[in-house]
Amino acid sequence: MSKVDRNAPKRSSASESRYTLMEFDRDFPDDAACLDFLLRELYPNGIFCPLCKKVTTHHRESGRPSYACQNCGHHEHPMVGTIFEGSATSLRLWFYAMYLMASTRCGISAKQLERELGVTYKCAWRMFNKIRSLMQEDETEIFTGTVEMDETYVGGKAKNMHRAKRAQRITGRGASGKTPVFGMVQRGTDETHGKVVTDAGAATLLPHVQTKVLEKSTVYTDEWAAYNTLTEKGYTHSRVAHSQEIYVSGDVHTNTMEGFWSLVKRGISGVYYAVGTAHLQSYLDEYAFRYNHRDATGRGVMDALLGQIEKVPPGQASSPLA
Repeated sequence: MSKVDRNAPKRSSASESRYTLMEFDRDFPDDAACLDFLLRELYPNGIFCPLCKKVTTHHRESGRPSYACQNCGHHEHPMVGTIFEGSATSLRLWFYAMYLMASTRCGISAKQLERELGVTYKCAWRMFNKIRSLMQEDETEIFTGTVEMDETYVGGKAKNMHRAKRAQRITGRGASGKTPVFGMVQRGTDETHGKVVTDAGAATLLPHVQTKVLEKSTVYTDEWAAYNTLTEKGYTHSRVAHSQEIYVSGDVHTNTMEGFWSLVKRGISGVYYAVGTAHLQSYLDEYAFRYNHRDATGRGVMDALLGQIEKVPPGQASSPLA
């Protein structure tokens, strides 16, 4: 479950929440500062020593990313169970990678991370995916009030495909050869949810609506037939007649959701060029995370990203690669 406080007030100006490189260097000048941050983040009530059976004072061990109990010498490793476990890369470099990924509106590619960090592409790709795993959506969060929803299609141009895939060229317009995605945004909070779906039919979209949106909420959509039974499902449903070139009718519109789709498509084409269907969901999660925390109080997306770091219990897999 997300550790980010989604009810925190948001600043009206994006410039006020910008986290500069100078501020990052001040907060995280070296590995020791980054490790101390992890200690405060992961052990807010102090470190529980399993040998002493209580919370005890632990001191940083010289030359090691760990802390030792002052009573019995038990070693505690803050990086174990996190996305940093098993990495030979500097912890400060990990934090800098998080800063770079948090500081751009449309994202940053693993290739750009490779250049900025001075690491191999294999290392940059691994860091990129581990950090993006922190941006996964909290599936337990329910939308209520007024919710916009819209479906769209994401896909690249055939001329940009690798040679091996050109036999399956994208032809025609509209949804041909593209991947359907479905999204919702809650008015007032602008919390956004996006999902890759198998198709845009009612049998596929309506279960997503009923899982994510509280019954009796007000729902705004376009004229797509998949939404015809929303009223029967217990929602207050209004449509905007795009076919008649009407895009706003009082409060009824889907412009917020469409704006998010525009951001996603521009980002994918401009930063990543193309995204395979198997990985598209992780990219939607990333863009939703950025969008949901774009005006957050304090250090914006960086604070939200740092707040997602957590330790996985022993025996469980660490954060999955996308």
